[in-house]
Amino acid sequence: MRLILIGLAAGFFSALFGVGGGIIIVPLLLLVGRWELRSATATSLAAIGITATAGVVAYLIHGDVQANYAALLGVPAAAGAMGGAALQQRLPVRTLSYGFAVLLVGIAIELFLK
Repeated sequence: MRLILIGLAAGFFSALFGVGGGIIIVPLLLLVGRWELRSATATSLAAIGITATAGVVAYLIHGDVQANYAALLGVPAAAGAMGGAALQQRLPVRTLSYGFAVLLVGIAIELFLK
């Protein structure tokens, strides 16, 4: 049941704010599900693929997807994801945890300053 609620929250906030589901899924899997960081990250990426597909279909219906720009973002993002996944396997979990926390705090500060 927890995973279903986490999935609903991730899908809702992804569609509402355009944020990656990982900003919602990973912290909730860590805090609520008590998952290990690498498993939470990998599972989040798999779930985001499903979430992104559903979101794209919904936005396609409304004519809001600009496929050429999506490709310009998506292809380099896929390469970056492969590099990030390779690096993640080499870094200590503590370093990953601190890095993710710094990223979230940085995003929060940037949003508050706008």
